[in-house]
Amino acid sequence: MACSEPVSSVGENMSVATAPRKPRILLATSGSVAAVKFANLCHCFCEWAEVRAVATNPSLHFIDRTAIPKDVILYTDNDEWSSWKKLGDSVLHIELRKWADIMVIAPLSANTLGKIAGGLCDNLLTCIVRAWDYSKPLFVAPAMNTFMWNNPFTEKHLISIEELGISLIPPVTKRLACGDYGNGAMAEPSTIYSSVRLFYESKAQQGNSRV
Repeated sequence: MACSEPVSSVGENMSVATAPRKPRILLATSGSVAAVKFANLCHCFCEWAEVRAVATNPSLHFIDRTAIPKDVILYTDNDEWSSWKKLGDSVLHIELRKWADIMVIAPLSANTLGKIAGGLCDNLLTCIVRAWDYSKPLFVAPAMNTFMWNNPFTEKHLISIEELGISLIPPVTKRLACGDYGNGAMAEPSTIYSSVRLFYESKAQQGNSRV
């Protein structure tokens, strides 16, 4: 499945009517086993939006890169460094921040949650978040073991990111990858997609030009 490009039509009078551009969605994944669903998440969004993707190095352990839609560019930490050669060159995390209408981090690991809450920016994903324009939507879908989800640090970190305006797509209770049963599993890709699209279309109907 591949993302289709916005199309334009030519009327009988030869005037060109350009269709509204698709929303630009930046999907990002961090190092949780739920990253095995990241390709599926990309497919969900591609039918509706223009998609670019970001993966942390730990998340690459779980991602099947061959399953990601062919029109989706997957950026890694290596791209952040290799794309810059000299003064005056563009900086990848800044360019992706400018490009995106919405950012979605799914899965959001406990480690990356802590980094964002503390303002750390030691990889491509967290550098984008540190540079993010918080007048634009940013969604996170956490995924972690129940013991980690219930840890007091998690509550503190969630409060911190909520104060920034980051929207939470909460985890669900189910049998986890480790075999434990409890809360902490990432919401399904279809749920994440539906939540983001509903938000976008609701804002669009209200005439919000920032989405």
